[in-house]
Amino acid sequence: MHIVHGMPPPPACVPCLREMMADRFDPEDIATLLHALADASAEAALEHFRTRIDVADKAGAEDGFDPVTEADRNAEAAIRALIAQARPDDTVLGEEMADTEGSSGFRWVIDPIDGTRAYISGLPTWGTIIGLERDGEAIAGMFNQPFTRERYWASGGRAWHMLGNGDPQAIRTSPVTALADATLMTTSPRMFGADDAARYDRVEMAARLARYGCDGYAYCMLAAGHIDLIAEADLMPYDICGIVPIIEAAGGVITDWEGGPAHGGGRALAAATAELHAAALAMLERGRPPTPPYPG
Repeated sequence: MHIVHGMPPPPACVPCLREMMADRFDPEDIATLLHALADASAEAALEHFRTRIDVADKAGAEDGFDPVTEADRNAEAAIRALIAQARPDDTVLGEEMADTEGSSGFRWVIDPIDGTRAYISGLPTWGTIIGLERDGEAIAGMFNQPFTRERYWASGGRAWHMLGNGDPQAIRTSPVTALADATLMTTSPRMFGADDAARYDRVEMAARLARYGCDGYAYCMLAAGHIDLIAEADLMPYDICGIVPIIEAAGGVITDWEGGPAHGGGRALAAATAELHAAALAMLERGRPPTPPYPG
């Protein structure tokens, strides 16, 4: 079974998935599995959306508010169950459950509901993020928003968007190269500590427009060419691993704030073009003056 020109596959039986997946990487087969995983988790994620679902706080009062719901846990369980059947030798890292160790060199990194704060607020900017690493490198990813029926994914170096049952469309980042022309997003300015906040503020002051919110959905908007720049901190691997292949396959650049790999979490800087990324990275340099001299 293969995906033709990015088309999502028809539903696949578990034995068929297992036969084609075992311990290898074929971009079309992995895309097939990504869609199957998105399908598997969508029902669980949608079941409680815009209901009065119970919310637990993983962080506790001293560490702020880190919500988790039954929907988070059920969506992750659905994804893990299908991975265990289709690729039983792969490692699995998820936000809500204990790691599953594997021996294949592949690791799945799962955020069952990225943007749980948006989810419990009834806002449709949350989504399920599924990433795949091979020997520590992020190679494929999916962002699925089942309420708006949007999917963004990448496998084999190509990035796609699909709305509902429509045909997949190849996506590309914007051509913006100058900070003065850029739309910048971050989930919340409160995610930054004092030093990081000062660094981020320099970028925001140099950008044309800054907006807050959207979690992983913002990265999809960057991949699709609607916004140009994202700077964030305090990320976990499951927040970003599945995003990295989508940004890169769409023509963008994503690193940490020192120019290194971003898929392990921490700080992330995503940009539509290499030129814009370089300009923003220079702004984020420690010790730079608080008022940005960069003219755009």
